[in-house]
Amino acid sequence: MITRRTLLKNSAATSLTLAAGGLAAPAIAQGAKIKLGYVSPQSGPLAAFSEADQFIIDGFLGSEAGANFEVIVKDSQSNPNRAAEVAKELILDDEIDLMLVASTPETTNPVATTCEAEEIPVISTVAPWQPWFIGQQGNPGDPSSWEPFYYSFHFFWGLEDVISVFTAMWNQLETNKQVGGLFPNDGDGNAWGDPNVGFPPVLAEQGYGLTDPGRYQNLTDDFSAQINAFKQANADIVTGVPIPPDFTTFWTQAKQQGFNPKAASIGKAILFPQAVEALGDQGHNLSSEVWWSPTHPFNSSISGQSAGDLAAAYSNATNKQWTQPIGFVHALFEMAADVMGRTHDTGDADAVAEAIAASQLESIVGRIAFDGAGLPPFAAQNVAKTPLVGGQWRLKDGGDYDLVIVDNTDHPNIPTGSKMEPIS
Repeated sequence: MITRRTLLKNSAATSLTLAAGGLAAPAIAQGAKIKLGYVSPQSGPLAAFSEADQFIIDGFLGSEAGANFEVIVKDSQSNPNRAAEVAKELILDDEIDLMLVASTPETTNPVATTCEAEEIPVISTVAPWQPWFIGQQGNPGDPSSWEPFYYSFHFFWGLEDVISVFTAMWNQLETNKQVGGLFPNDGDGNAWGDPNVGFPPVLAEQGYGLTDPGRYQNLTDDFSAQINAFKQANADIVTGVPIPPDFTTFWTQAKQQGFNPKAASIGKAILFPQAVEALGDQGHNLSSEVWWSPTHPFNSSISGQSAGDLAAAYSNATNKQWTQPIGFVHALFEMAADVMGRTHDTGDADAVAEAIAASQLESIVGRIAFDGAGLPPFAAQNVAKTPLVGGQWRLKDGGDYDLVIVDNTDHPNIPTGSKMEPIS
């Protein structure tokens, strides 16, 4: 059988790519439903990423767009090995037509790798594109060996975007430009601290000094070595990408040991209000990347809801504060509906992959198109970039926190609500 992989390897031009739009309705047997597999970390230390999953899936299945779909959900348990196992179950036992996966390279990468090997189309999100793409290469340290994927597609922002956002926020403050790096020994940490594609070369170009004490293991209970290194460097700024429980440990110990930087811009760990609330009043003015918020000027292609409407619907249904993954998990299912609506045979993996490659979707997180915009050639076929801005957590009366956008330099269409403030 000639597969998409064979066709693309034997042809420099992907002339079989389907034109976006104008395709027939999904070709499915009478009474049959399109099977979607969905993997995310619903338990374990990354579980906060999946808090809104059920709300999004229920909304999708209850919509007109979701009427022809069945969604089979699997928990990665925040474990890469488990993620690969359940991906294989979905492919071999459940015989899914399309895989969806979200939340950190520890989940997205093993699922995408499994799908690529099994030639099953997969769309992933909520992981910077570099650890997703480079982390799956046989030799991540040799760019000349990197190859595109044939069934795996990913939409999110990249390290170049978060570095731009973080430095723009820091440039609003008076600091000594000394930065402490808190990078764990995982897919994100190794990418963020990488001397070639991570923070080090860009910070050096902008006149920042970086103190990197080296990689630590997730769920570390003592950050004294890192804190001492940052204190010795007189670091005014801390950045990094720890998992939520590790940042709580680090920040609590930093305060106990008298380390008080002017800015702490942290990926992953403080994306969620409950993670910041766990710090009490010590979370005020912590900063982070903002991938999605109620003020983002985008609408759902499924429901027509604005970002604000979707966030409000989540809060009304759950009595919980909105969180950033709401938008991107919703967008995954927007992609599924759009792709399968443009596929002539939803049971044909090659046809589904071609439809994904041709996507030009205006979604709740912005435009998703695998057109290579803003990407190096090696990733252009598989990655679609989405916008990124910067925000700070502000403590309100009563102990709750608001995430306020404080920098939109790279995407001025997303409104700011304040300016960057130093940690008091």
